[in-house]
Amino acid sequence: MIDGKDALELIISRQSDRKYSDKPVEKEKLDRIIEAGRMAPSACNSQPWKFILVTDRDINNQIAEAASAKLIGMNSFVAQANAIIVIVREGPNLSSKVGATIKNKDYSLIDIGIATQNICLQAKAEGIGSCIIGWFDENELKKILVIPKSKRVELIITLGYSLSEQREKRRKPYSETVSINKY
Repeated sequence: MIDGKDALELIISRQSDRKYSDKPVEKEKLDRIIEAGRMAPSACNSQPWKFILVTDRDINNQIAEAASAKLIGMNSFVAQANAIIVIVREGPNLSSKVGATIKNKDYSLIDIGIATQNICLQAKAEGIGSCIIGWFDENELKKILVIPKSKRVELIITLGYSLSEQREKRRKPYSETVSINKY
């Protein structure tokens, strides 16, 4: 069993890394990282995701182009990633869909968030840096990865051996974000 303090330290030390070495990420590590996402809990066990693992350098470069915003300098680091996971939202199962309608909540997006966090924490445990990206040209990604037009690409996760310095977390104080027994 993992010690609670060690688990919290892993969570605290995980950061968005935007600078990677050219060392390839080993297949065994990528397999465990993907498995961590696949094993994530989801509403009514709907598992509303498809993970596309991209390790081909040419395809990575095309994804980097679709994710970059040159005018504002956003996501220019994506081309450095040695692996990329593209998360596509799949349709929920019937019970999750009914629950989402009754409660007016899209549980599939919550589920994808949980799977994404699992992926990033497993990457950190493997010594691999990651960054979650939501800014990209979705239609271009669909063309590059032959994703059906009816599907939604929700997130990209870059992976690689990080060259980034560990940064101190800046978070709102406990007193502003936590209350006990009432708001």
